[in-house]
Amino acid sequence: MENTIAALYLPIAVLFGIAVFFALLLPILSVSLGPRRPTARKLTAYESGMAPIGRAQRRFPVKFYRIAVLFILFDIDIIFLFPYAVAMRKLGLFGLWSMLIFVAIFILGDIWVWKKGVLEWE
Repeated sequence: MENTIAALYLPIAVLFGIAVFFALLLPILSVSLGPRRPTARKLTAYESGMAPIGRAQRRFPVKFYRIAVLFILFDIDIIFLFPYAVAMRKLGLFGLWSMLIFVAIFILGDIWVWKKGVLEWE
């Protein structure tokens, strides 16, 4: 009875343990063994070789976030279409109609986004 659950997952547990070990060890070694000679020049903010002017963080326009969300939605659409394409023959007519409804709702959402002008870039 060599194929117990523990024996099957032992390589994954060892790999996880090694990953956690190095993820903790390397930053600790870097901080403890690295050179520490702070000077006033080293501690000042550095931004492309120039002295920083103004705030460090700017606000991004909302259109960047809208495009990011639409990109994620398109990815999710593809993720849901792929298993259907693989098992299309087994699902039969019920699978066809459910996927047609899903695609129709997604297309309606795309038309709504297009009408709202989210895809227009200025």
